[in-house]
Amino acid sequence: MKFAVVVFPGSNCDHDAYHATRHVLGQDAEFVWHKETELKGADAVILPGGFAHGDYLRTGAIARFSPVMPAVIDFARRGGPVLGICNGFQILLEAGLLPGAMLRNRDLKYHCEHIIVRVEQTDTPFTLQASRGQRLRLPIAHGEGNYFADADVLQQLEAQRRVIFRYCDESGEVTDAANPNGSVHHIAGICSEGRNIVGLMPHPERACEGPLGSADGLVMLESVVAALSREGAVRGA
Repeated sequence: MKFAVVVFPGSNCDHDAYHATRHVLGQDAEFVWHKETELKGADAVILPGGFAHGDYLRTGAIARFSPVMPAVIDFARRGGPVLGICNGFQILLEAGLLPGAMLRNRDLKYHCEHIIVRVEQTDTPFTLQASRGQRLRLPIAHGEGNYFADADVLQQLEAQRRVIFRYCDESGEVTDAANPNGSVHHIAGICSEGRNIVGLMPHPERACEGPLGSADGLVMLESVVAALSREGAVRGA
């Protein structure tokens, strides 16, 4: 299968995503510059972390208008798996592919550390091989990771099981102390109504090899490979 790693001016996790998909997973991967208008036959799309366009105006606000985004939106609306990581999540929010917004971290400080998230749902392409309640140790690196949505949106997200990851402590308990940015309902990641679009603030691509301090993020990338392989097998049946 082939991953498209979309590169915006200011992306700084694009090579991490490329390395994880191509060299760790052994899959095909290609960078797609933000001024391109097609995804080069990709089976899955990653919007990586960084500071797209310097995060001027708001995080992801300018990147949302990049020439490549209509292709990403079309791909997503046709059911293609799209993963937005950190700044990529912020871009998905600005593009309207996911609901809600990102605020400054509640302590107004930039956080760069390992945290724990709990897998809440496994019926997305990126959590297929995880188990519900599984705890993943992943790094974060953000100043605007405080997820916010109106009460009616939150109610809908919870009712539709679209909260995919929640910040928790090492025992799996959801506590205020384990929430690094003040995110409402301790949300670390959500999915779209079609469940094919997933956005999260932690960095699974930076947790795919033991020497990095954790390989827990690999399950997300292995999941989408398994999901697409299964889909291909069903189509070929």
